[in-house]
Amino acid sequence: MKIAIYPGSFDPITLGHLDIIRRAARCFDKVFVCVLYNCDKKAPMFSPEKRLEMIRHAVAELPNVEAELFSGLLADYAREKKASILVKGVRNATDFDLEYQMAAINRGIWEELETVFLPACGAYQHFSSTMVREMIRYGQPLDKYVPLAVVEELERQKKADEDGRI
Repeated sequence: MKIAIYPGSFDPITLGHLDIIRRAARCFDKVFVCVLYNCDKKAPMFSPEKRLEMIRHAVAELPNVEAELFSGLLADYAREKKASILVKGVRNATDFDLEYQMAAINRGIWEELETVFLPACGAYQHFSSTMVREMIRYGQPLDKYVPLAVVEELERQKKADEDGRI
């Protein structure tokens, strides 16, 4: 059985992430979407638990995909899951350079761990979670950028905020 891991902070998950997950699910028997606690990212918009919930809703129709939280080394998570493949989506040369370095580091930690790069589809190359967070802050439409589960969660949060300001 080929088990792969698609790691990231997913703050929030985007349609680009979801495209990579779907494509990985076609290539591997099992895909774990691993929501990592990223200490380098300051002030995330969503808690890790909320990100996990949104991802689980977004991948619910994919029977060979599971989402989990993890706070340690990715190579340790891969060993724990008996996964030998990391899936990384790349939008451009900058992404590739960074992910290539990370692949070398992960292989240095565990030499059996391979990284597979999936290029972003043209429709998703131009945006990131960072851009989506900016759009959220300024109340812009999101349906072209994030899964329905994220749009619905944001609408619930907005309604709760409005109801709380009586």
